[in-house]
Amino acid sequence: MKAFHLRTIPAELDWRIQPTEWALQGDEGLSISAAGMTDLFIDPETGAASDSAPVALFTPSEGSFILSARVEPSFGSTFDAGVLHVWVRGDLWAKLCFERSPQGEPTVVSVVTRGVSDDCNSVVVPGGSVFLRVSQLERATAFHYSTDGRMWRLVRYFSLGSRAGMRAGFSSQSPTGPGCRSVFSRVDYRAERLTDLRNGT
Repeated sequence: MKAFHLRTIPAELDWRIQPTEWALQGDEGLSISAAGMTDLFIDPETGAASDSAPVALFTPSEGSFILSARVEPSFGSTFDAGVLHVWVRGDLWAKLCFERSPQGEPTVVSVVTRGVSDDCNSVVVPGGSVFLRVSQLERATAFHYSTDGRMWRLVRYFSLGSRAGMRAGFSSQSPTGPGCRSVFSRVDYRAERLTDLRNGT
């Protein structure tokens, strides 16, 4: 599947794993449909690895960057999610998800994988969409969410330990169900450093 462009992303995106369907939404949005039983996760107890969720990635400019989008998954089954990614390699990556919890609640979830995955449910956000944001600093990464795209709340602050070959992008997943379509709108990329992680900017 060939590479493609979004107007707000300064590099082409290509598919690490292909979706069942995808489409551009105007010039700054994207929809990704994941097949059933697709996920990206390395279980910390068993070591069992799933690597089947469709992912579109691009190479950010050198230095710090901020990537955000309004994320709207179809939410048919448990763990269906729309996802923002940072990716180094198969055992070193992180994802910020808007995910349907086992209780049926739309939940912001973060997963940081360094050999195995560290999975954390953060906050329930009522409704069908939320804004997610990835901010890459020199050595560390910050995940935020927002209900309005203006006031941002910190979800997780961590380091993958390496930026060599780092890519960023978008994914959809459906680990337990028949599939999930996630729409990413108002996609924004800035080659700048987030100056304060906790003041809501």
